[in-house]
Amino acid sequence: MPKRKAAIAVGGVAALGAAALLLPHANASQDQGGAMAGGTADAKTLKAGDASDLAAQVQKILGDAFAGSYYDSGKKQLVVNVVNGDDNVVVQAEKAGAVVRQVRNSTAQLTSAARTLKARATIPGTSWAVDPRTDKVLVTADSTVTGAKWDRLQSTVRSLGSGTATLKKSAGTFKTFVSGGDAIFSQVQGGNVRCSLGFNVTASDGSPAFLTAGHCGVAAKDWSDSQTGEPIATVDQATFPGEGDFSLVKYNDPGTQAPSEVNTGDGQTVQIKQAADATVGTTVFRMGSTTGLHDGQVTGLGATVNFQSETDPNGVDTVTGLIQTNVCAEAGDSGGSLFTQDGSALGLTSGGSGDCTSGGETFFQPVTTALQATGATLGDGGAGAGAGNGAGDGGNGAGDQAGAGDQAGAGDQAGAGDQAGAGDQAGAGDQAGAGDQAGAGGDQIGGGADPSDPAGSAGEQSGTGAAHDGSSSETGGH
Repeated sequence: MPKRKAAIAVGGVAALGAAALLLPHANASQDQGGAMAGGTADAKTLKAGDASDLAAQVQKILGDAFAGSYYDSGKKQLVVNVVNGDDNVVVQAEKAGAVVRQVRNSTAQLTSAARTLKARATIPGTSWAVDPRTDKVLVTADSTVTGAKWDRLQSTVRSLGSGTATLKKSAGTFKTFVSGGDAIFSQVQGGNVRCSLGFNVTASDGSPAFLTAGHCGVAAKDWSDSQTGEPIATVDQATFPGEGDFSLVKYNDPGTQAPSEVNTGDGQTVQIKQAADATVGTTVFRMGSTTGLHDGQVTGLGATVNFQSETDPNGVDTVTGLIQTNVCAEAGDSGGSLFTQDGSALGLTSGGSGDCTSGGETFFQPVTTALQATGATLGDGGAGAGAGNGAGDGGNGAGDQAGAGDQAGAGDQAGAGDQAGAGDQAGAGDQAGAGDQAGAGGDQIGGGADPSDPAGSAGEQSGTGAAHDGSSSETGGH
């Protein structure tokens, strides 16, 4: 069998196009959390990719006084939140190159808030994550959260106390999106499913493989690079819902050439050099086979997303530890690549709400976490598991992971919720039916948030279910 060259690509570039990678057009982050401690002479001018490393360094210096961080893309500086910090360690943090500002809420307070949300408000269609720019937990409810559910959520947020959390309503529905990178297909009982290849990797046994969304791996075992072609890869590991949304899929041909790159269309590729942790405020790019190349900013880490269960009408599929962004996505984009202009792999498209016309929130599985869990390394042995600090350290770090949930939540990890993940699953639906490709988010394959479906914003993920590409019928828990 001839060697197959597997490249990460998206089936068609729309909107921004490959030229987007060459232009600093993304919106600059704004400081919404109060005046910063006025850029000291020691404050470093940083590239977005270097912010997570500095955040990890400063977190060690500050210890318990550290309350999260974010990247100010306008000033190109890392802003670090401090609560009751000793003057000596604050000076050390400033000398390390960070801008330090005093805030009200500590990591412990945000963690406690996240735990309360988990215990009292794990409702399908909700999400929460710590926003270090406002020093609060951002709670989002999608369009399905109404009546008694809305009252319960609103009451829980109020109980956290003034200045601890903010609640917003999203117009869409949280669901999973099935594609992102090169389109991959699988035939299952009841229809076809379509997802996207995220990043090529090398499995722990040395064989070529790739990462994609976990709800895709749960939905089907064998995957092809064409809708009617023979399978070229088999799922080795899959996690969804729960602590993440990722799958490791091994190529059936051990001689497969799997370059570490993202195809952005029109013959353009971005070389993926390393895996890194996301940082709130940085500009990121998402490639999807349905909607092409789009950009936006990281808005939260360690997010917890609660999706409507695909197998239990009254159940909730919760996914934790996700990256929250304002990048748009639609059905068929699940599993696709989230990366930076300088070639850092950040995440795999999980789910969300909204579309690429009206906007919305989208959640992503951190690549560093997926590498650590599967034992794989990026590309042919590049930055592997552990390439970053973890969502918590580098990002908004309010909690251990800077997430909103228990996992990355404000509590344990700086997140506000359990994991700040969008939902249990965040996206089984992602899988967009093979036929339609970005078919209506309505077809939900899974119960998680579906980036391809244009239904919802980041916060909204726990909405109805994952939207398959279209043709596929519901396959159940993806």
